[in-house]
Amino acid sequence: MNSRRNFLYQLSGLASGTVLAPFIDFKPFLGRKLKVALVGTGIRGSSFWGKRLVDNYSDILEFVGLSDVNPGRMAGVKEYMGVGCPTFLDCDEMLRETQPDLLIVTTKDSTHHEFIIKGLDFGCDVLTEKPLTTDERKCQAIIDAERRSKKKLIVGFNYRWSPYMTKIKELLVDGTIGDITSVDFHWYLNNYHGASYFRRWHGLREAGGTLWVHKATHHFDLLNWWLDSDPEEVFAYGDLEHYGSNGPFHAKNCRTCPHTKDCKYYWDITKSESSMRLYADHEQHDGYIRDACLYRPEINIYDKMSAQIKYANNALVNYSLTTYSPFEGWRIAFNGRKGRIEAWQDIPYYEEMETSQAELHAAEMAQGGQENMVFNPIIVHKNWEKHESVPVTYSRRGHGGGDKRLQDRIFKNPAEADRLKHFAGIRDGAMSILIGVAARKSIEAEEPIRIGALTDLQPRAKRI
Repeated sequence: MNSRRNFLYQLSGLASGTVLAPFIDFKPFLGRKLKVALVGTGIRGSSFWGKRLVDNYSDILEFVGLSDVNPGRMAGVKEYMGVGCPTFLDCDEMLRETQPDLLIVTTKDSTHHEFIIKGLDFGCDVLTEKPLTTDERKCQAIIDAERRSKKKLIVGFNYRWSPYMTKIKELLVDGTIGDITSVDFHWYLNNYHGASYFRRWHGLREAGGTLWVHKATHHFDLLNWWLDSDPEEVFAYGDLEHYGSNGPFHAKNCRTCPHTKDCKYYWDITKSESSMRLYADHEQHDGYIRDACLYRPEINIYDKMSAQIKYANNALVNYSLTTYSPFEGWRIAFNGRKGRIEAWQDIPYYEEMETSQAELHAAEMAQGGQENMVFNPIIVHKNWEKHESVPVTYSRRGHGGGDKRLQDRIFKNPAEADRLKHFAGIRDGAMSILIGVAARKSIEAEEPIRIGALTDLQPRAKRI
C-alpha cells in the first residue's frame, strides 16, 4: 500500500522534478499491484523495461499486456520475460482489454508520440524510453495530450542517476565554481557501438530523427540538468562522410555480404544468440534486418556533428558527437566565474584500460550480474588555487549504475526528497530533443534556430 501511495505521489511531480500532492486517487490501487502494459518488445523493452521489472519489482507491479507489430518477437519476449499476460498486435485493443495504470513505450522513436498520446488519452500514465519523439510537431502533440489528459509522462533518462553524473550536478548546485559561463562537451562513440546505429533502423532519419535526437538526447538532457537552464538557440554543423554510401562496397546485410573478409565492420549476428532470437528469427513478420549493411546508400543521418548551444542563463556550450572513434568515452569541462570543473569517462589516455571496446559497451548495457565497481576522479580547479581531485566510485554496469537507481526511485521509493531534481518529465524530454531538432534544422537552413519557435514551451533561464 505504501509503495502504491509513493508511486502516485511521485507521478504528481514528474513534470517539474519536485514531489507534490498526489494527482490520482490512490484508493483504486489498495490491495493490488500496479497494472503495467508494454508496447514495443525490442531489446530495450524486453530487457530494461521488461524482464528487469519482472525480476526486481514483481511485488509492486504486474504486466497485464504486451503489444508489438511483430508477433514472433512478441511471443519470444513473453517467454523471456516470464509473464503470463496476453499479447496484442493492436495497442488500442490492449488498452481497452487490460485497463493498465501505466503504459511503457519502447517502440521505434518515430512512433513514440503515437503511443504516448494513445496512453494519455486513454487515461493512464505513460513512461517512455528516450527520446521523447523525433520532431517539433510530434513534440507539440505530446505536450497537448498531456495537458488535456491530466495524466503524467515519465521520460527514462537513466544517465542522470549515475553516481558520477550526480556528483557533477552536486558540485555545480553547491556553487563550487560559481555561475557557469561556458561548457565544452565531447562524446565519442567507438567503431563498435557507433557503427551499430548505422546497421539498425537508427540509420534512417525518418525512423530515429538522426543521432542528434536518438543518441544526443541523453547528452542534451544532462546539459540541461547540469546547467539548470533551458536551451535558447542552436547553431550546428554535420555531415555523413564515413558510413552510408561512403563505403567501398555494400550489400543487403552482413549475413549475405560477399565482402566479409575485406570489411572491418563485418558483424556475424549468428554468433549472438540473443540477437538471432530477438530479431533474425522473426524478420519475416516485419522485414526488419538487424545486421543491415552500414554502407547501404539509403542511410541519411549524420556521422559527425558539432553544435553551439546558447542557454537562457547565457551559458554557451560547445558540443560534438563522433560516431567512429577508436575508443568510446566522453569528456566535459565547465568554466565558471570562480574556476573550472573537468570530468571524463573511458578516455584511454587518462586511465589504464584493458577491457575491449565491445566489452565496455556490453557492461554499460548489462542489467544483471555482479557489480563491477570502478573509480574515476572529477577535477575541481578554483581560480588562484591548486586543483583538487574529487574521487567518485560507480558501477560499470547499467549506464554507470544509473539504470538501477532510476527504476528503484520510480517503483520503490519515489517520495524521497531529491534536491538535485533527478526525475524527468515532459518538459525535460521536450527540451532535450528540441536541441537535436534545432541542430538538424540549423544544418539544413545554415542559420541559428530559436528553441522557442519550435513549440509553445518557452526557454527559462532557471528551471523549475
